[in-house]
This record gives sequence, structure tokens and C-alpha cells, in this order.
Amino acid sequence: MKKDKNRVCPVELSGSLEGKFRRLLQNPKNILTPYVKEGMTVLDIGCGPGFFSIEMANLVGKNGKVIAADLQEGMLKILGDKIRGSELEERIILVKSEKDKICVTEKVDFILAFYVVHEIVDKDNLFAELKNILNENGEILIVEPKLFHVSEKEFQSTLDKAEKTGLKIKNGPRLPFSWSAILSN
Repeated sequence: MKKDKNRVCPVELSGSLEGKFRRLLQNPKNILTPYVKEGMTVLDIGCGPGFFSIEMANLVGKNGKVIAADLQEGMLKILGDKIRGSELEERIILVKSEKDKICVTEKVDFILAFYVVHEIVDKDNLFAELKNILNENGEILIVEPKLFHVSEKEFQSTLDKAEKTGLKIKNGPRLPFSWSAILSN
């Protein structure tokens, strides 16, 4: 299991990242509403097929913007196809990340890292990059899967790395089968 820790979800399994059961357990609107407000610029790293990106676009409204970043071109294509021709197409900017770089330089008000940090090898670099693009009063919501993926010790180690970059940590929302934390500058 250890060697698969940093393996990303294949595009072929993108359908498993969406669905009624997931929406019941991890309702994007319920999770994001306390953090994402009208007019914000927000970043969804490891956006996959857009499960959270689309709700973020609804929450930021016409004056806001969502940067949806993913390592896999196929995931970005799925999200692009979903929003093509809709008003969300103007609010959601698709960004192809690299293995060791998110490739976003624009300052953002909120960053969502949902079930993605455990897939990233160089977490020190990740948190330095996130801190650099986060606005002064911005927040980062990190959520990691408990079951079969991230132990409490591993999650604490991740938070320690974030703290080493100067990010402040507080408890995140309580979500089923998940660890969570809010990070801020």
C-alpha cells in the first residue's frame, strides 16, 4: 500500500469521484458555503472532473472566479465539457498542473485541497507554493481520506510541514471518514 500513496486517480475512474452517494457524504455546497463567498477568486487543486469546482463557481457568483487545476489533461477535459456553453465557462479557468508545480501565480482568497495532498510527493514545496498564492486573509481547506489512505500520524505530519512554511492551522469541518484542517497565513 505504501508505494501507491502518491498515485493519482486515473481519468478512467473519474465517474467514481461523483455520484449520489458521494454527494450525500460530501455535499459540496454544505462543505464550501462557510468559506467561499460572492466575488472571491478561489483555487481547486486536484479538481478532477469538477465535483467541487462547479459548486465553487456557483458560490463565487458572476464577479468571482474559480481556478480549477489538475495534473491530468483528461480530468480538465471532462470538466471543460461539463461547463461548455454555460455561464460557468466564464467563471472557471482550467489550469494544467505539473507533477511538482500547481502552475498558478494569481493570488486567491480560498484554496480547496480535497483528497489530494496525500498524492503529492513534495509536500514542503506544495505548501510553500500555496502560501505564496494565498491572499493575506485567505484560507486553505485540506481534507484527506481516513480509510485505507491517510493515518492520523500521516495527517499530522502533513500539517507539520504546512506549519513549517508559516501557515497557521486550526480544526476544519467534521466530515465522515475524513481528516480536515483550515490553514491560513
